[in-house]
Amino acid sequence: KVEVKESGGDLVQPGGSLRLSCTTSGITFERYSMAWFRQAPGKEREGVICLSWDGESTYYADYAKGRFTISRDNGKDTLSLEMNDLKPEDTAMYFCAASGYYSGGDRCPSADFPFWGQGTQVTVSS
Repeated sequence: KVEVKESGGDLVQPGGSLRLSCTTSGITFERYSMAWFRQAPGKEREGVICLSWDGESTYYADYAKGRFTISRDNGKDTLSLEMNDLKPEDTAMYFCAASGYYSGGDRCPSADFPFWGQGTQVTVSS
């Protein structure tokens, strides 16, 4: 059974930082492409940063460039998302997702990721 679990969501003030973590089990983590998505109320789920399994391709949403960083630890089967200079519009439920076939590129469709966590809430507010 594949399990994906996020943690680290919190209430943070504008301009602050937050680190989200994702743990997985039931997959050969190093062979899987991993991604962070987010979904705000009333909006569609969107790819934030999507990393191909071989590290050759990383997709960044425009708002993530320069503020968000993704990292993976294949030894611990974990994925992290470091978010800096957070803005109220970053408020959303953040999801970690895994895919055995996402190959990277200039898109990151949620349909390419079959395995999902339950999400962790990030709220940016003063």
